[in-house]
Amino acid sequence: MTATDPALTALAQGWCALSLLHGRIEAHIERALQARHDLSVREYSLLDVLSRQHDGDGGHLQMKQVAEAVVLSQSATTRLVTRLEDRGLLERYLCPTDRRGIYTNVTAAGLALLGEARPTNDAALREALDEAARNPELAPLVRVVESLKEPVTLPA
Repeated sequence: MTATDPALTALAQGWCALSLLHGRIEAHIERALQARHDLSVREYSLLDVLSRQHDGDGGHLQMKQVAEAVVLSQSATTRLVTRLEDRGLLERYLCPTDRRGIYTNVTAAGLALLGEARPTNDAALREALDEAARNPELAPLVRVVESLKEPVTLPA
């Protein structure tokens, strides 16, 4: 393949469209969450991921797994956890079976804020997708997003 290969150009155009869709959705949700709940998209995502933890095998996520789930580096995830911990929305504790492991849980205040913010997030997502669906270049991608019924899971 060369740089002028039509297949490569089409692939690059598809990637640009997907990137544009993602950026528009994220910006729309960011504005809504910031305005109504003083949360960023990343903060909301982190609270959401951590709220889904449970006791038992594989129930608590290591920081590496959390970083992958919120699509941040481990250091950026640690800074984000610290900010939310400072706001009283998260708490850290040592793993009872491996004193080197540190887990993070959502506090009651964090769960309450997440519960308040979830409808805002969902409505903003719907609005952003509806707006993107009116763009002929983005409409096919919106249909794909809307057709996904099962959550995407990362390999362990």
